[in-house]
Amino acid sequence: MNPVETEQTAGYSNNVTPKTATDMSVGEWIITMLIMIIPIVNLVMLFIWGFGNPDPRRNYARASLIWMAISIGLIIIFYGVIFAFIFSLNSY
Repeated sequence: MNPVETEQTAGYSNNVTPKTATDMSVGEWIITMLIMIIPIVNLVMLFIWGFGNPDPRRNYARASLIWMAISIGLIIIFYGVIFAFIFSLNSY
């Protein structure tokens, strides 16, 4: 029996989960963050991680893409309002 099984059989409620192969180390996350710094490459890698083979970064990639889409939508609305305001002043 491994230690997790012995604690569970003894009646202790220990929420210890063993580390699986899909967990990422700190070094792997540092490399991921370095990739996110590079323009265009970050967007391509987010799509690969988010919609490619199962990857531990899948939820991070999908959340980042959602935030990018929200940001782009807000920027378009903001500049649309600014341009509409500028063009409405020129009509006088």
